[in-house]
Amino acid sequence: MKRLSFFFLAFIYCGISGCSTSKVAVSNPVVQATFTNPLLPSGADPWSIYKDGYYYYTNSLGNRLAIWKTKDLADLKHAEQKVIWTPSPGTLYSDDIWAPELHFINGKWYMYFAADDGNNNNHRMYVVENSSIDPMKGEWVFKGKIADASDKWAIDGTVFEHGGQLYMLWSGWQGNSNGQQDIYIARMSNPWTIDGQRVRISAPHFDWEKDGDLNDAQNPSHVNVNEGPQFLENKGKLFVVYSASGCWTDSYALGLLTFTGESLLDSASWNKSEKPVFKQSPENGVYAPGHNSFFKSPDGKEDWILYHANNAPGQGCGQLRSPRAQKFVWDANGTPVFGVPLRIGTALKKPSIGSNAY
Repeated sequence: MKRLSFFFLAFIYCGISGCSTSKVAVSNPVVQATFTNPLLPSGADPWSIYKDGYYYYTNSLGNRLAIWKTKDLADLKHAEQKVIWTPSPGTLYSDDIWAPELHFINGKWYMYFAADDGNNNNHRMYVVENSSIDPMKGEWVFKGKIADASDKWAIDGTVFEHGGQLYMLWSGWQGNSNGQQDIYIARMSNPWTIDGQRVRISAPHFDWEKDGDLNDAQNPSHVNVNEGPQFLENKGKLFVVYSASGCWTDSYALGLLTFTGESLLDSASWNKSEKPVFKQSPENGVYAPGHNSFFKSPDGKEDWILYHANNAPGQGCGQLRSPRAQKFVWDANGTPVFGVPLRIGTALKKPSIGSNAY
């Protein structure tokens, strides 16, 4: 009945004012200019990459690897999603699949992840490869474990090209027992092979990097934590942003390393910030913000941080962590300024699209 009424009124209007066409123009829906966090109800260790007009997103799922594909990362809830790889049961990499990252290197897609066989002592880093232009298509091939010669416990691997050289950065143990996680770096000869010795560039030093309970029933061994490293570059300056303290604590926060030397493989070339650069905000109801990544707006003009956090104190490292995004800026020295994690439900302007369109 409403549809008939609409066209009847349109007919009356045309009869009075005159119309150049018999069709009634209907405007296109307006693209929503704002969004609110969280991007998904749940999802730890969020990661995204922008290529050919699309964002490809992933997060930890525990037993499989999946990708979300969307032109609008702020509308991740409605993105296309696909499980791209599931491990064979009974392997050293069939359980506790953490912190996947998707990278496009030399014309192929690679997804890096950490996994074990159900025993945390066996956590190592692995990678799968896809030669399709679209990572949602084609075949994902398991390339194997990625490890330096020491082959120690390792998680949270990420890769970065600098000066024509590919590097890998990760969180690992110095020895064979739990107790402390440090940040290591090493050269790579190709996207699935570490070439040379690992170099430790960060170890927990400040009190805010050592929060946790050694007697915690779920995390009985380690408390001194540096993990989730991410490269960040700005106008020739290079940084590593990492997560510190136990993820099960509300004090989980981000620290900053600044490259000040000649070689990325020289630990003395990395200067650590004395205070966290992004931490909990009880006044905004945000706890344990961490394990972040970065992305640019579609027009390349804005810098955004993508991270997970809890909505209440004491929620730990489980499924209650959700992915959030907010814009950040740079100070006069070219150092990132992340500000304070914003309250969920806060209306934020979507990443700038410039002349592009969702």
